[in-house]
Amino acid sequence: MKKLIYSLLFLLLMVDLGAQILPNYGGERAGLSALSFLKNDMSPRSLGLGGASLALEGDAYSVYNNPAALTDLKENSYALSHLFLGGGVNQSFLATNFALDDKVSTLSFSINALNSGEMEERTEFQPMGTGRVVTVANIALGVTYARQLSKLFSSAVTVKYIYEGIAGFHNSNATVDVAFLYKTDYKDLKFAAMVQNFGGNSSLGSDDDIPTTFNRNTGIGLEANVVPTIFKLGISMVPYKSGDHSLLTAVQLNHPNDNAENYALGLEYRFRDIFYTRAGYRLSVRHRHIPTFGIGLKMRLGNHPLFLDYAANPTNFIGLQHSIGLRFNINNVAER
Repeated sequence: MKKLIYSLLFLLLMVDLGAQILPNYGGERAGLSALSFLKNDMSPRSLGLGGASLALEGDAYSVYNNPAALTDLKENSYALSHLFLGGGVNQSFLATNFALDDKVSTLSFSINALNSGEMEERTEFQPMGTGRVVTVANIALGVTYARQLSKLFSSAVTVKYIYEGIAGFHNSNATVDVAFLYKTDYKDLKFAAMVQNFGGNSSLGSDDDIPTTFNRNTGIGLEANVVPTIFKLGISMVPYKSGDHSLLTAVQLNHPNDNAENYALGLEYRFRDIFYTRAGYRLSVRHRHIPTFGIGLKMRLGNHPLFLDYAANPTNFIGLQHSIGLRFNINNVAER
């Protein structure tokens, strides 16, 4: 318990020092990318850790956070999560991961979808509504192949098709994720790197003109924008493990193309590998001054492990965002 308390105090100290001395470069790029739903963290475990999940051991959500870690799973697994973003906007994620017969490869399929629900259209001349109802829908379909290249090193590639529809306008694009994971024998120390959402520019288009001509020309060509590409570096370690108790620590560097470079710190306490508490913090991210937190519970459905995860992300302007998810592994042996 003393080591746990010291680790928590050290994290708080790092948060305070980091907020004062770490530079914040690149903030002028904020808002330059399209398809921003791709940046939302769809793993409740990762969200509870403040996003510091790149170098974690593999789970059913790894297809999103680091697909190279999928090779840790030697059985088929499934993941389902839902993120409540606020204002009636919701985002869901589904992944199916299949361990291949060669015992070193995994093939995964994923769906990441955001929906705004129905919204009443308003204009500068009809602020009470035009009578027209519009919706926003985003979807990303992904196929992932992960392979263990050696006992300690694995890599993965994900190809995604992305579609965006906004009030009659639409946009399509394709992106690629490339990820690596390296393990060591010292206190479960792991290193990871990933390029997420690497792709070209795209823009919204429509078969019809924008439905207004006041102070505008018809047939406006909308600008093309980049996808939110992020380069990530991560490290994790289990500095304390004794009996039924263990503590995992994780640190991650994020370098996005549409915002300032930022850092994530995460802690996860485990009790007998059945109960988990998590906390995380993001450094050099404006208007995010409250740590994230979450819990996890491991159960069994027959002989198969079932995980229930919850995370909360406090924000300054849209309140508390909630994320809940289920992970399910098909266990092929009597006990894992």
